[in-house]
Amino acid sequence: MLTGNEIREKFIEFFESKNHRHFESSSLIPDDPTLLLTVAGMVPFKPYFLGQKPAPTPRVTTFQKCIRTNDLENVGRTARHHTFFEMLGNFSFGDYFKKEAITWSYEFITEVLKLDKNKLWVSVYDTDDEAEELWVSECNFPRERIVRLGEDDNWWAAGPTGSCGPCSEIYVDLGIEFGGNENSKLGDPDTDNRFIEIWNLVFTEWNRMEDGHLEPLPKKNIDTGAGLERIAAVVQGKANNFETDLLFPIVEEMGKVAGVKYGVDPKVDFSLKVIADHGRAVTFLINDGVIPSNEGRGYVLRRILRRAVRHGRLLGVKELFLSDLLDVIVNLMKGSYPELETNLKHIKKVVKIEEEKFSNTLDLGIQHVMNAIEEAKNKGENFLSGDVTFKLYDTYGFPYELTEEICEENEIKVYKNEFDQKMEEQRELARSSREVVMEKGQDAFIETFFDEHGKTIFTGYESLKETAKILFVKKLDEDKFMVITDRTPFYAESGGQEADFGTMISGTGSSGVVIDVKKQKDIFMHTVKIVNGIYNLIEGTEVKLSVDANRRAAISKNHSATHLLQKALREVLGTHVQQAGSLVSADRLRFDFNHYEAVTDEELEKVERLVNAKIAEAVSSNIREMSMDEAKKIGAMALFGDKYQDVVRVVSFGDFSTELCGGIHVQNTSEIGLFKIVSETGIAAGVRRIEAQTGYHAYETVKTMEKLIDKVSKVLKTDASKLEEKVEKVSEELRNSLKEIEELKSKIATYEVSSLFEQVTEINGVKVLVKEFENKESDSLREIVDKAKDKLGSCIVVLGANNGKAIFAVGVTKDLTSKVKAGDLVKQLAIIAGGNGGGRPDFAQAGGKDGLKVKEALETAKNILTEKL
Repeated sequence: MLTGNEIREKFIEFFESKNHRHFESSSLIPDDPTLLLTVAGMVPFKPYFLGQKPAPTPRVTTFQKCIRTNDLENVGRTARHHTFFEMLGNFSFGDYFKKEAITWSYEFITEVLKLDKNKLWVSVYDTDDEAEELWVSECNFPRERIVRLGEDDNWWAAGPTGSCGPCSEIYVDLGIEFGGNENSKLGDPDTDNRFIEIWNLVFTEWNRMEDGHLEPLPKKNIDTGAGLERIAAVVQGKANNFETDLLFPIVEEMGKVAGVKYGVDPKVDFSLKVIADHGRAVTFLINDGVIPSNEGRGYVLRRILRRAVRHGRLLGVKELFLSDLLDVIVNLMKGSYPELETNLKHIKKVVKIEEEKFSNTLDLGIQHVMNAIEEAKNKGENFLSGDVTFKLYDTYGFPYELTEEICEENEIKVYKNEFDQKMEEQRELARSSREVVMEKGQDAFIETFFDEHGKTIFTGYESLKETAKILFVKKLDEDKFMVITDRTPFYAESGGQEADFGTMISGTGSSGVVIDVKKQKDIFMHTVKIVNGIYNLIEGTEVKLSVDANRRAAISKNHSATHLLQKALREVLGTHVQQAGSLVSADRLRFDFNHYEAVTDEELEKVERLVNAKIAEAVSSNIREMSMDEAKKIGAMALFGDKYQDVVRVVSFGDFSTELCGGIHVQNTSEIGLFKIVSETGIAAGVRRIEAQTGYHAYETVKTMEKLIDKVSKVLKTDASKLEEKVEKVSEELRNSLKEIEELKSKIATYEVSSLFEQVTEINGVKVLVKEFENKESDSLREIVDKAKDKLGSCIVVLGANNGKAIFAVGVTKDLTSKVKAGDLVKQLAIIAGGNGGGRPDFAQAGGKDGLKVKEALETAKNILTEKL
């Protein structure tokens, strides 16, 4: 019986024997702004399927880590739902097609995995005669076990338009104990748990146009996916993915922690499976740089992590447990993902911090449940509605199961069907915004142009000038054109580095300014603005191209400094730091990175000092091209799309920094001159941003700071060397002055209250003070209210102030709140002045836009009090 790890290895070995190149799993954070997470095995290869980049090799095989959360509530309830899973895949980019995809999948399943041929079923698309005939003729597959299914099941599409094609899926029949009878076939009702899909072959061959008709794609592609967990379950004879060796050790370990056993109680099994699945998802998400937050990827992580913690509570585990469970998970997965072991300390730290936070939330959730129960009883009700139970779950993150348990103890009913209805409404919203894996079809122009001319020859590493032939011209507007030449020295916007600017001059004297350069499938597209002479950029003619040398030099300094910065951050903060985005322009650099807390001033100083030390050392750059395997051996850091190229460009600065990079760099770090961090901020949960400058721009920033210091020194009448001491002294004096002011305000308030006694009136025996002030702040009004209540005892105090805007403060002693509530009264006053507000029954403050309405509002207050008292 093969283990999960052996299945993974044999899959890769099999397709390598079919001349596929093995690429390691890509990050769960895709290099794709249209996707939140990597949801399928083909996601890393999307640019090759769409023709945006030339494929590094026509045949690829991978095992890809994936995350999906669209059916989160089913994880743990079913045998095969997961948030984290691995997808085995083999891909063809315009190379082989249906025949090879079908025969190789069947060969692997029957000859390597040795699954029983008699238990296999196949589905093909309704009209795909070719696929059915290939199964029969090439695999000798019984026609009676081939089922034709419609568009919902066996047609894959990017969306309403774009890339699409038929699918063929391979299923395993688990037997009649899982549904149906001896005559049942694939697709029959009530057989979903019997016929299990283990392999999907997608034949991407069409482009659906806006009017709905299909046109053949320039190149046909194969995208196949096989879920490792499902295959392992079938191979190992398990009806449940969680009982395979990929997951069961985690289930067992959690059982030991909770003091329970798997297989005894379905509710216990449910929680154990949730924790096992979610534990893997949490581990891999954090390893790839995701940090818990309330939005985006961070929210996905937080939701999964908290669901795992909730199920720990359902198993009776009160203490923190999830971070300790990671050891088992990493031990299971480190063979194929060795980086997990390297980052384990960081992963545990993030999990522990989040688990501690949510443990407090759970305790608060219990209090919310008790409050809801008390409110229901006060209304004479013996149930909590679905609105209440769902709000507890959705707003406070409190599990329905715990709500149900607490309610039973307090003889309060809950209705699961109402809760489920609310959950279904939420699922519908989620379904309407599911991830889209593909975009519209390939750019036919780029594909055709590439086939005819090949890629643009980039000469910008060696020279800033070039004579080139125009291959294509397209008018963009009155004076702007898109121009493609056979070669160019202009660097196209890529990897965060801005494009080169410069000039394009024709032989007849027409000149244009190159104001942008974009690249698709290694074809460089120049945006040229004509500035001298009439338009004379003609296909087939020669032009002289010249890059703005000053701009190129400034960008080079910032790009090289970015490499030094990343290495410095990893040395100072830890190796968990990964790039989350960057911008390299002529005047500054911006570097986004994963880090779970703010960078301290001391840490920033260490980073800045380390970068400047490397600049002062005058380290020469060493730029080489090599294979990916060679790059890995020397420890080059790979980012995003770089990892799949046959030949990669490696940029090193001594033994300090080594990265894969196609950008422009200085020849020696001394050219950078000076590196200055301008700011460090958080831009999202777990993502920090550093902005910095180099060279002359950094010098200008430092000079500005010096001028500011000099100006402040003159204002404070001291010299720069004593500025810190002077500022501390002035700050202390200011604090003392503010303290004296507050004390004086308090005395004034006491005096004012004493003078106000003569204005106190009585309404039906209740002491009432209503008073208008000019230019009083809200804190002063509050102090007067408090002192008046102390002096008068039982009373109601209503104060208003006109500061251009209206400010109100209302105080009601507790013995009178049954008659008058401060929050209700102050709201009515604020509305008169064009505002709103509220507060507690005994004290409330509010404001309004119109200070001139204060008098009217206070008169209204007297009328309201007369009516209520």
